[in-house]
Amino acid sequence: MATTPNFIEFVCEQIRDVGEVQHKKMFGEYMVYVNDKPILLVCDNTVFVKMLPELSEKMSNAERGIPYNGAKEHYILDIDNADFAREIVSILEPITPLPKPRKPKQS
Repeated sequence: MATTPNFIEFVCEQIRDVGEVQHKKMFGEYMVYVNDKPILLVCDNTVFVKMLPELSEKMSNAERGIPYNGAKEHYILDIDNADFAREIVSILEPITPLPKPRKPKQS
């Protein structure tokens, strides 16, 4: 089951106050960007957060899951709790690097 458009809009609405929030469709699922940084992975209407040491205390009781075959285990973010979701995104945004620009294809 792929992520529905309504769910990705709900995710973005829940974290709207943390910066410039955008989403991009990738392989049938979504990446949520905050200030152009990839912060949340949304697959099958579930919000995944990379397991980083900076989150280990706050996410210690969170469910865990694998967003897609071949991926590492991630925390599952309770997106219904907007305050908590914004807190997690606020921790991630400053430590997440901007994606490296793609090199143009050579013909």
